[in-house]
Amino acid sequence: MPGVKVRENETFDEAYRRFKKQVDRNLIVTEARARKYFESNVEKKKKQKIAARKKQLKRLYMMRRYEARL
Repeated sequence: MPGVKVRENETFDEAYRRFKKQVDRNLIVTEARARKYFESNVEKKKKQKIAARKKQLKRLYMMRRYEARL
C-alpha cells in the first residue's frame, strides 16, 4: 500500500505528487476499476467461451495461411 511521509520544507502539492506516482506504479486505480462491477459465473463462462472460440479461429486461420504457402 502506498504511503508518503511529508518531509521538512515540502509543500502539500509535492507530497501529493509523490503519492500519486506511487499509486500509479502499484496499479491501484486500474485494479479498483476492474473490480468495480460484480461479474457472475455465467458472464465469466461466457467470456471464456468467446475467448476460446476466438483463439481457435485464429489458429485455424494461421494453419490455412501456412498451408497456402506450400
